Amino acid sequence: MEAELIGVSNNIQRIRDIIERVADTSLNVVVCGETGVGKELVVQHLYRRSNRFGRPFVKVNCAALPDTLLESEMFGYEPGAFTGADKRRRGKFEQANGGVLFLDEIGDMSLPLQSKLLHVLQGGDFTPLGSEKAVKTDAWVIAATNHDLERDLIEGKFREDLYYRLSAIRITIEPLRRRPEDIPHLINYYIKKYSEEFQGKRFTAPRKKTIERLRGYSWPGNVRELQNMIKRIMILGDDDETLDNLLRAPESYVEDGQGRPEATSPLFDPRELANLANLSLKEMRKRAADRVEREVISYVLNKTAWNRSKATRILKISYKTLLYKIKDLGIEPPPDVFD
Repeated sequence: MEAELIGVSNNIQRIRDIIERVADTSLNVVVCGETGVGKELVVQHLYRRSNRFGRPFVKVNCAALPDTLLESEMFGYEPGAFTGADKRRRGKFEQANGGVLFLDEIGDMSLPLQSKLLHVLQGGDFTPLGSEKAVKTDAWVIAATNHDLERDLIEGKFREDLYYRLSAIRITIEPLRRRPEDIPHLINYYIKKYSEEFQGKRFTAPRKKTIERLRGYSWPGNVRELQNMIKRIMILGDDDETLDNLLRAPESYVEDGQGRPEATSPLFDPRELANLANLSLKEMRKRAADRVEREVISYVLNKTAWNRSKATRILKISYKTLLYKIKDLGIEPPPDVFD
């Protein structure tokens, strides 16, 4: 089943209309929205409806690599450009020539690289590392971000000239909690999708009671969370206890000043307190600290789709420390994340 843009909200209908109008123009597009709303899906729909469909579609995750690697990844390099560069490598701009270059997480790109990207967008050419010869490119650049780029402009984290160059067309996907009318349609879509996928296997179709409860949920992880929730319910069942456990952690999410979800879950379930009575204050403090660390790290990992490099920047810890914490605190990725 091909992924679809599911929904009846004004926001989704507007996005469909923009896609049809923009798909054959090759105007630069930036897709904005919280993690999990479906930004890459919108980019794929732009590509499929454009006259570039069938030509290269090349994705670069700007948050996944440090500057030096990201630059060589985007622009390529010549032999001898740096230690270990023993042969020429085509960069993503060259690979995407005539097709689409999707710059995911553009808000995480450093200012020096933003400057080089601006040069490509203005002149239509770039220079591979270690070369003095410019290479022409006809890649259609589509970017996506979960950042508030206007805020980044004010704080000096994103170039104003690049912002206006990139966002000739801006598509904003609203979070799921602001378009609740789409939730029933998404639930039905994923039930059908996984019923076909699990055909011949044992699975549970969600009860009407469950569907009603899911309709009233705030979905801090947006469509990605809903998709994973339906899959888990169909595998694990939807009895009240299972559903309580699946929904418990995010139930107390609230929005911060920018409309983004924040966790406010209690340190301990009240049912656990009786088991803590015989512990020393020091031991209780340690357990509470571990619980907070586990909740915060789990939240950040899930918010970044288990992109550890991005998580370390948010948490302001080293990559090695994050790996240690994941192991020490017993944090496991959800079933849909391949570790």
